[in-house]
Amino acid sequence: MAIKHYKELYRELGNSKLLKLQVVVLFLTTYIDWVIMPYITKLEGTYLPVFMISLYMLIGATDGLIQPLFKKIRIYRIYLFVIILDVIQICSYMLSEMDMVVFTYTILSIFTLQAITFEISRIHTVDFMKDDIEIKDYLMLRSFVVSVAMIGGAVSAMILDFFDVKLSSTLSLLGILGVFAVFIEYKLYAKFKNIIQNEETIIERQKVLLNEKITFSE
Repeated sequence: MAIKHYKELYRELGNSKLLKLQVVVLFLTTYIDWVIMPYITKLEGTYLPVFMISLYMLIGATDGLIQPLFKKIRIYRIYLFVIILDVIQICSYMLSEMDMVVFTYTILSIFTLQAITFEISRIHTVDFMKDDIEIKDYLMLRSFVVSVAMIGGAVSAMILDFFDVKLSSTLSLLGILGVFAVFIEYKLYAKFKNIIQNEETIIERQKVLLNEKITFSE
């Protein structure tokens, strides 16, 4: 039965702490964005001209064009940038109490950068994880988590709107959840950084040993 494939993905998840951290981060960040996205869409139509909406869409569409520029970037640096973006996003929630137009522009700018970063990180993470899990299984797991988070976020937004929960209250709740997400992101960043630095240390030692052997042979 096809249902067994879900069990296989769950089994893969249980075998890797690094994979678990990725799944938690992916779920939390996607869920938060999809709770707030309907509100931002409404604000877009209220405060932004079509030109600016199109401009943000245009910038977001450049992710495939600029990815080769980041081919050699260390994966942990991508996740450090993700952390910075999420911290800025949490802080930007305060702008909704001051100036809704500025808040709309700020949050859309963050969302656009996050969308580009998401695609860049996806490619690097897939390449990084290929030795631990089959690429097909990894991509299916990511898609599954993203879909669950999107559905959960959309349903949550509908419930909040049904009970007329104020945007400020919603943003406060998302801010708390966002702080927790940043904490998990930092753990993932530290994990990637530690793995890569250890690998680089081993490679450097191997190079030194090889040079010593060559020198000795001469």
